[in-house]
Amino acid sequence: MKNQTRKNASYILMLINVLVVILVSSNLRSPIIAVSPVLGDIKEALKLDSFQVSMLTSIPLFMFATCSVLVSRFSHRFSISRFLLYSLIILSFGLFLRITGSLWMLFAGSVFIGLGICIGNVVTPGYIKNNFPKQIGLMTGIFAVSMNLTAALASGFSVRIGEWTGFGWRGSLGIWLIIAGLGLFVLVLELLFNKKNPEQSKAALSTSDFNMFRSAQAWNISLFMGLQSLFYYCMMAWLPSFLTDCKMQSENTGWVLFVIQITMIPIAFCAPIIASKMKDQRILIALICTGMFGSTMMFVFLQSQWIYVNAFMIGISNGLSFSLSILFFSARTKNSANAVKISGMAQSVGYLIAAFGPPAFGKLHDWDLSWKSSFYFLSFAVILMFYFGMKAARNKFVED
Repeated sequence: MKNQTRKNASYILMLINVLVVILVSSNLRSPIIAVSPVLGDIKEALKLDSFQVSMLTSIPLFMFATCSVLVSRFSHRFSISRFLLYSLIILSFGLFLRITGSLWMLFAGSVFIGLGICIGNVVTPGYIKNNFPKQIGLMTGIFAVSMNLTAALASGFSVRIGEWTGFGWRGSLGIWLIIAGLGLFVLVLELLFNKKNPEQSKAALSTSDFNMFRSAQAWNISLFMGLQSLFYYCMMAWLPSFLTDCKMQSENTGWVLFVIQITMIPIAFCAPIIASKMKDQRILIALICTGMFGSTMMFVFLQSQWIYVNAFMIGISNGLSFSLSILFFSARTKNSANAVKISGMAQSVGYLIAAFGPPAFGKLHDWDLSWKSSFYFLSFAVILMFYFGMKAARNKFVED
């Protein structure tokens, strides 16, 4: 009877752990993606200029780049669950500030949102490694799918959510408080469950003195993470403008982005499961870079022709590259403490690289109105991604 009770408690805790991964990851991209469809409404309502508008999307990326390493360094001071709880509290506070209507609260909210997401981005891979050591591929897939599914919903329905709620852009952005609240509820539930059943509680995150910045493999993973993020954010930021220049109607450009996001979902789920069973993942790196390089060449020579085929190709490539980079955090480290450390380093370096991508892409377009130079820039980034990705995909730990 006692063994059965212990087994039931173990099943309940596992279910709670899965819900934590789903609900935390659902908050890690959608609060940012939801802004783009309603930028025009925000600009008009608060009388923003172009620079102020651009700050709404650049502030979170800047927070990722500057705070990820700091988060990883302080992560051992709390249990992983408690750290994730703090991340959602900070995120919820930022979401609330952002919809108050004040210009400065809009920017302050973006700072807190960026910090909250930053903590979740860095710590969740360690949570997965700590709680699901034998299901890393599966749980990384669930993590990636939850993130990309809510991002797709945010990009496709942000405007309509504002209409349904009757609060306009504030409703579009404020709705994500509900998802953050659900995540907080489940994390509190887990902490209470572990308090009542201490034998079921997972060990707190261990400490590690290992210096990631001295590891060549850690740099390979970080640069691969950054270059694949650069490709993604360049596409999300500039593809609608490119397609509009190619005479596509503006309402149809949103569907192209939707196809990219939706295509990423099944790939992001399956790829980590398959990749985790492979000795190394170099063949997947080759597939990713072939798809990305091919898509840039299609834009150069075919422009908007076969655009949905191209969008499908981009979705497959980006879904695979994103989930693989997240998998590397767990699969290329020997313990959860180092999984959090490489997550912090890779996301700090990676988002710093990614933050420079869209401005460089746009500046090249100012110089070459045909967009060809911009896509040649992306092609060069893909070549670099192939080089560092092939090294990252070797069966080698960052500690070796």
